Amino acid sequence: MFFSCKEERRLEQEIANINTDISIERFDKFFASATADDLPKLKRAYPFMFSAKYADSFWIDKMKDTLQIQLLREVDKKFNNLDDVEGEIESLFNHLKYYFPEFIPPRIITTTSMVDYRNKVIVTDTIALISLDTYLGSDHEFYDGIQKYIVANLRKEQVVVDLATEYAAKYIYQPQKKTLLDEMIFFGKQLYFKDVVIPFVEEEERIGYNKEQFDWARANESYIWRYFVERELLFSTDSKLPGRFINPAPFSKFYLEEIDSESPGKIGQYIGWQIVKAYMKNNDVDFQEMMQKESEEIFKNSKFKPKK
Repeated sequence: MFFSCKEERRLEQEIANINTDISIERFDKFFASATADDLPKLKRAYPFMFSAKYADSFWIDKMKDTLQIQLLREVDKKFNNLDDVEGEIESLFNHLKYYFPEFIPPRIITTTSMVDYRNKVIVTDTIALISLDTYLGSDHEFYDGIQKYIVANLRKEQVVVDLATEYAAKYIYQPQKKTLLDEMIFFGKQLYFKDVVIPFVEEEERIGYNKEQFDWARANESYIWRYFVERELLFSTDSKLPGRFINPAPFSKFYLEEIDSESPGKIGQYIGWQIVKAYMKNNDVDFQEMMQKESEEIFKNSKFKPKK
């Protein structure tokens, strides 16, 4: 254990020495302070932020819109300084560059999206857009009416987690997901990817749980696994299973009252994560190679045994 920890520290120091340097472009602030006269210059600098199907009058009206102004003010209050977020993104990019040398850091641009929480982060090869109005904090008044399990992750701490999630999709090989096991292993790969590229983030944050939810999942691993196996769910193609055990939800649907009321959502993702961890522990396979493996191969060679 001593030598393992020493090796991890050495590796993290080597990754830190990559020293990626980014500068977050505050499009949200530029737009907030712009006037009609500034619009041509802003459109030249950020053409991809202005859909051609809208005339200039639309953007000028938006600059004066009271709701938009209020949104931008709240974002400015919460994110007047982004040094800590910038530092986390730089660390994420250092890790990506270490494991994927071809990775080129994109421009990081912040904006607002009228609280479009389904698209908090958008990543392309050259640009990463972050909608800061979807990270104002789980108790913010703008989120009244949004389901609690969604609001729980509309927090500043999730910015780098959501970025890592988007990059995971670029590096995971997964053919069409057919079975519950396929879904579990896909998200297990995604979560293991986050273990590797954002190790400075707490485990529960990587899956979007709070500490209590994470502890429940860990304490009930054996029961959850037995439930999946005894009901022959792993290789089932029932289209309802992702909604019960994979997708974000207030709880996982075992259809057992005493369990459903206590369980967090996405419990299938959690178990898939543990399977991938077991596979990496019990096989001489590097991280990048694992990301390309078939789900059944990972499962069969994982020697996974849930915690009792």
